[in-house]
Amino acid sequence: MVQKDKTLEPPPVDGEQSPSPVSGEACAEAPGPVEQSGIAVEPTGHRKFISGVVEGFYGRPWTMEQRKELFRRQQKWGLNTYLYAPKDDYKHRMFWRELYSVEEAEQLMTLIAAAKEYGIEFIYAISPGLDITFSNQKEVSALKRKLDQVTHFGCKSFALLFDDIDHNMCPADKEVFSSFAHAQVSITNEIYQYLGEPETFLFCPTEYCGTFCYPNVPQSPYLHTVGEKLLPGIDVLWTGPKVVSKDITVESIEEVSKILRRAPVIWDNIHANDYDQKRLFLGPYKGRSTELIPRLKGVLTNPNCEFESNFVAIHTLATWYKSNMNGVRKDVVMTDGEDSTVSIQIKLENEGSDEELETDMLYSPQLALKLALTEWLGEFCVPHQYNSRQVPQSGAKSTAIDVSSMAAPSLCSSTTVTTVFQQPIMSPAMPPLCLDPLAHPLAKIPQEEEEVEVEKKDSDEEPMEMVVEKMVDEPEAEANPEEKHDGPVLADKMAEDLKPMDTDKESLAESKSPEESIQEDSGSDIAPMQTDDQLKQVAQTFDVFVPGPNEKPLFTAEPLTVDDLSLLAELFYLPYEHGNKAVQMLKEFNWLRANSSVVSVNCKRKETEKVEEWQSRAEKFEEMCCSVIQMFTRLSNSANRTILYDLYPYIWDIKSIISMVKSFVQWLGCRSQSSAQFLRGDQEPWAFRGGLAGEFQRLLPIEGANDLFYQPPPSMPTSKLYSIRPYFPKDEAAVYKICKEMYCEGLEDIPFSDDDPDLIGDRLVGGLLTLSSEYGFVLEDDEGICGYALGTVDVKPFIKKCEMSWIPFMQEKYNKPDCQKDLTEAEKMMLSFHEEEEGLPDSFLSNFPSLIKVDIHGKVTDPSVAKSMMGCLLSSLKANGSLGAFCKVRQTDKRMLDFYSKLGCFEVAKMEGFPKDIIIMGRSL
Repeated sequence: MVQKDKTLEPPPVDGEQSPSPVSGEACAEAPGPVEQSGIAVEPTGHRKFISGVVEGFYGRPWTMEQRKELFRRQQKWGLNTYLYAPKDDYKHRMFWRELYSVEEAEQLMTLIAAAKEYGIEFIYAISPGLDITFSNQKEVSALKRKLDQVTHFGCKSFALLFDDIDHNMCPADKEVFSSFAHAQVSITNEIYQYLGEPETFLFCPTEYCGTFCYPNVPQSPYLHTVGEKLLPGIDVLWTGPKVVSKDITVESIEEVSKILRRAPVIWDNIHANDYDQKRLFLGPYKGRSTELIPRLKGVLTNPNCEFESNFVAIHTLATWYKSNMNGVRKDVVMTDGEDSTVSIQIKLENEGSDEELETDMLYSPQLALKLALTEWLGEFCVPHQYNSRQVPQSGAKSTAIDVSSMAAPSLCSSTTVTTVFQQPIMSPAMPPLCLDPLAHPLAKIPQEEEEVEVEKKDSDEEPMEMVVEKMVDEPEAEANPEEKHDGPVLADKMAEDLKPMDTDKESLAESKSPEESIQEDSGSDIAPMQTDDQLKQVAQTFDVFVPGPNEKPLFTAEPLTVDDLSLLAELFYLPYEHGNKAVQMLKEFNWLRANSSVVSVNCKRKETEKVEEWQSRAEKFEEMCCSVIQMFTRLSNSANRTILYDLYPYIWDIKSIISMVKSFVQWLGCRSQSSAQFLRGDQEPWAFRGGLAGEFQRLLPIEGANDLFYQPPPSMPTSKLYSIRPYFPKDEAAVYKICKEMYCEGLEDIPFSDDDPDLIGDRLVGGLLTLSSEYGFVLEDDEGICGYALGTVDVKPFIKKCEMSWIPFMQEKYNKPDCQKDLTEAEKMMLSFHEEEEGLPDSFLSNFPSLIKVDIHGKVTDPSVAKSMMGCLLSSLKANGSLGAFCKVRQTDKRMLDFYSKLGCFEVAKMEGFPKDIIIMGRSL
């Protein structure tokens, strides 16, 4: 217990009610602390409350133009602080000793001046903890020299960060300092005093959250040393109970405040997404009572990596702060000049809501979200091209197959696939097995290894080792940064103990930005900051979108609505929870999957009521899926391309997986495999890999087929659509036509006459269409069918059926040719109907029981549709118990060998009983 005669800077920490309200300026003042039992606090009356944004994530830093836009928004919304701490600015962290170049210095001076112009306090942070020797005066002098330089730029506020580093000291430091905490506090105090004890000086401890404190918060020697030895004018950053805290309670803040002997500044990671490139967070600021405001020195949000996606995160933080900045209930007014005023009364209005009852009477997250989305909608309507304000994020974050539907909801409705590429994927002129992945979009992408699900730990454990997926740009990104032909690079598990925030360490393969590519080409040293000249070079590579000959103009779609943005936010809500509509979709899909036996093809459907219920709920589920597709379309056609390009990888991803789920529901013979894994428990959010899209993927039968789910979004939106739907008997002629065209394509001469137009189709696909049509899918564009995917779940009974019905019919249709003469290709194919086909060995069929046949017309330009077709087919096969699938390819057919290899099939080693002139390719399910 702290002695009563000790003076603390923080507010009350003994659990009493918040202090009496006092008046103050909107964005600068907060209630001053008052005396409480057992603790004397400084009766300052007014104190500055730090509120704003920390750019502290791992990944590509924001551009200068984005930061200036951030300052404008902060001023408009009543926030007052920006903390510069991008982990991947090399001179902030990895090469902290290096001084900024003249060009970089000009940029920082301009940025600091811009912050001052907008009334925003600019805090420069430096992170020397990776390799500093605390006891070496040369190292201390290097740190002082670096901060002196930044001081000359006009910066007056600073931060020293020691997060995400090894706790162990080097031998030299161990001789001088009694503990790691003493070493950090010593250099922090020295720097603070060297800089003249600036009004704002922040310190980020290595134990920056409750779970990092050993053995716990109240007993941590590290925190006690910080509290006792750190000079009282230095504020301490704290993320809450966890790195990403679902809730930050008054009690937890009072506990840590006692130990630190000051009120902490919250570094809030509630909207941070740098630990999972598949997730984005568009939900409201939540889980922090406004009762915290008088007990904190400030709150800085560390939001999404994608700048434009942070409108809601920052806007709702401002609403939260202003709802109790003076400790009283009041209107929240946000202005952009005298002519524009948006006002909303924040109160409890949750009647009819599915959300848990709010206990904070001053702030409603749902009302704050609605306010933010309403204002954000206006931004989407402002025409803005993709330019220097935005540099494309490297690494497409899409993992799902693109099969989206725009049709009216129906169990027989089709599934549509958006495309943008103009290079045919099945050109006969393509050199086999050695394709350039950029020249030919379906060239084999390095397959993702199966995601390693982070083990769900108890509440006091952190996942310390993770498999981290990094997306890297292809080399030709320098020529056109918008072209995102990205492939995943799977980093090895890190040998050192990584902190959970440290999911993008410098040891991993770094994504190259266009500006970094420019620097490397010029042979210059690595520069951490984007400069104006570099951005001009990058901006010159961006082409304005021009609709193709078969494409509609971009801006003719229905206008975006608040309901669209509300749906978007619910699909990408918060780390520990989905929005209501997303939860409803998950529950409905899980129910449909678990109860699909009542409508499966092998049941008699006697339970009429259950069948009707299933069909009714399936139609409602498809309506929800269609609303996602419509939202995607309207967003893709929005006038503000700058916002769109930050959101596009995520909306493409969720639209794609939702569409595939919709296709799976349409396939009525599905079988349930497992129950849904909803977000739950007390783990850090990276235990739930992939967010909502990841959960849907795990509910599909082929959840482990990451190569089929990995499809980078197109570089630009397009109106070209492909549809995937179940096969119907009326499609037979079209499938036969494609089968013949693609079989003959590339042959020097056409060995088949028009006398037997059905011969190729009869031989290659006829049996599957006739006897196993329930596993058939077709691909359509605006001109008709242009591809197919066929299969049978168990080839052994299928062959018996063929021998009993299909083969005799073919023997009557095609006479046996004379074997004494040289046979034409057509005659050889006819003869095959009259010869007994070699069976495959049981040892092979036990692992690969399903036969598949997939082909797509050469005119198809979308590299994703083949994966989409394969995904639909394999889902239907695995739902009915298949362990693996195989296909037969002629040894001379290099086109199909290459095609199947890009779809994840591998050549099976020759076994006794295999046909001599056929290559067997397989894929495990």
